[in-house]
Amino acid sequence: WNSRRADVEKPDEWRIDLDPMPQAGFDKVRAVAGVVAEVLDELGIVGFPKTTGGGGLHVYVRIRPEHDHAAVRRGALAFAREVERRAPSLVTTTWWRRDRDPAAVFVDYNQNARDHTIAAAYSVRGTPTATVSCPIEWSEIESVEPAELTIATVPERFARLGDLHERIDDVAYDLAPLLEWADRDEADGLDTGAEPPPDPAGPS
Repeated sequence: WNSRRADVEKPDEWRIDLDPMPQAGFDKVRAVAGVVAEVLDELGIVGFPKTTGGGGLHVYVRIRPEHDHAAVRRGALAFAREVERRAPSLVTTTWWRRDRDPAAVFVDYNQNARDHTIAAAYSVRGTPTATVSCPIEWSEIESVEPAELTIATVPERFARLGDLHERIDDVAYDLAPLLEWADRDEADGLDTGAEPPPDPAGPS
């Protein structure tokens, strides 16, 4: 979950999930991550990236536990749409998988909905090489090869670099700017409401 025991209904983590569609390689994920970094920087927000252990990237942001899951998801969707506006040839926020560009990167804002879980930092994934969902520096995104971050290689990396998410709790950010973007999108006629029903074509 993106909330803690003190108040499980008030998330303190906003998750940006860059999920490449089947025809999108990691090069596109790198490019979209650059746009994400640009938007976060303009907001004055520090995000903490990590590989997923698959073909995508996650970025974690600490937020003040002031809003419910629905509001955090709403803000996450507004952010995803801003990234899509800046890179429309690379990004999709289309909810139904069957309707997405198969060569795009889906910014999966629904990872912020209640009851959704996501691979924790340093978790080992169920892949043939036991890849790891590994924290990385922003500066590594252009060169990192996620397939090389495995249960065999990450311990040495951790011993050398330490925990790159160690300072994630230093600052908790206000979600208000994202909610203002959501209000703007609604005024423009875009839906920022409730989670839709499951896609009959399968998981996103």
